[in-house]
Amino acid sequence: MKSPEQCQNIAEVRYAIDFIDNEIVRLISEREKYVKRASVFKASEAAVRDVDRVSEVIKSKKALAARYQTSEDLIERIYSTMINYFVDRELDEWRSTRHE
Repeated sequence: MKSPEQCQNIAEVRYAIDFIDNEIVRLISEREKYVKRASVFKASEAAVRDVDRVSEVIKSKKALAARYQTSEDLIERIYSTMINYFVDRELDEWRSTRHE
């Protein structure tokens, strides 16, 4: 894959973006598997929600955004959305294995 500066036309740019998007979706899928597994180790709904952990994750990802020179606001929004979704799925998983 070419660097952004090496791209000579829109097709090359789109190819690179599609390649990156594929990796992002693949990694989100992998992350989801770990989220589901995490529910096994949590003793309560409060542990699933773990507000302190969510805050810690958001803070650490904003630090990564700064390190990679991208928008901290964008990363916070993406992770907030993703975490909220995954907490809901993890709660579903937790409830289905403990309180049917």
